Amino acid sequence: MPRTLWWENNQLKMIDQRILPLTYDVLTYDDHVAVAQAITDMVVRGAPAIGAAGAFGMALAAQRSPARDRDSLLADLTSAKKTLDAARPTAVNLSWATSRIMDYVGGLVLPNVDDLRSAIVAEAQRIADEDVEINRRMGAFGAEIVPQGANILTHCNAGSLATVDYGTTLGVVRAASEQGKQVHVWVDETRPRLQGARLTAWELMHDEIPMTLIADNAAGMLMRLGKVQVVLYGADRVAANGDVANKIGSYKLAVLAKENGIPCYSVVPTPTIDLALAHGDLIPIEERGAEEVTMVGVERIAPEGVPVYNPAFDVTPHRYLTGIITEEGICYPPFEISLRKAVEAAEARRQRKN
Repeated sequence: MPRTLWWENNQLKMIDQRILPLTYDVLTYDDHVAVAQAITDMVVRGAPAIGAAGAFGMALAAQRSPARDRDSLLADLTSAKKTLDAARPTAVNLSWATSRIMDYVGGLVLPNVDDLRSAIVAEAQRIADEDVEINRRMGAFGAEIVPQGANILTHCNAGSLATVDYGTTLGVVRAASEQGKQVHVWVDETRPRLQGARLTAWELMHDEIPMTLIADNAAGMLMRLGKVQVVLYGADRVAANGDVANKIGSYKLAVLAKENGIPCYSVVPTPTIDLALAHGDLIPIEERGAEEVTMVGVERIAPEGVPVYNPAFDVTPHRYLTGIITEEGICYPPFEISLRKAVEAAEARRQRKN
């Protein structure tokens, strides 16, 4: 399977995740407005993948800009950043990636705007390549906490489709499987968009990793019966104190895990950590359309006109988490200290490479 998204012939290619697993299709984008809409429509989803899409969206904005001087190009990029950042407000990787492009361009002194355009494409590609490396590092660290023969409970999709490649939560699962630990995965279906049933199940079956699909409401029973050894899920934003925003339903799993004495970890690349937010109540929570709840595919399952509340994410207070797995190691409480150290270590690593 190719990467979730990639740059080809000055265009952005992305797997259309809305129609998986029944249909596999790759869509092509040549301007940042269309990329922003694709992010909103969830052609691409998952915080790391959204971040990479935002970076490539900035590259498209630079390529399509008519600017003939540096200041005009920067003005067009600033406008593009605003459009892209608004596409999905909860996933901080999006604004992190667009800000990184802006900071990078701001520090460049190049003879002409065409050189700047080429440099932006190269930086976007670096962001995408770094994501794969980050995921593999997280997988290696996370596999350390997975027991031999463990039953792992996951939520939503935090696999290769949620990233550029390899995955966050499923990166840990893949690493543990590659180590011969003979793991089995309970896959939450993840209503309302069924990313677990559609995407996680598809990925695990493709990799021939043992898994069983369950209704979301079966998770508690499995925990009480001792059939879950560890709960793993991803994150769209992590506050400085370790509160984690992830797909709606994640908070419930963490509470159930703590009640049943089961370790619960969030698997998080450092660009997802937002040290500027003191706690999770400050994380903006995206609300999505009623049709995601009242419809399954093209079939209506609720009465016409029914009131609907559809938050896309919830926040898990840090006290319910055993740890947070990053590419710089596993962070444990006090998270204010361990998360900052992880972010600083990741930035130092990137500076050494560049």
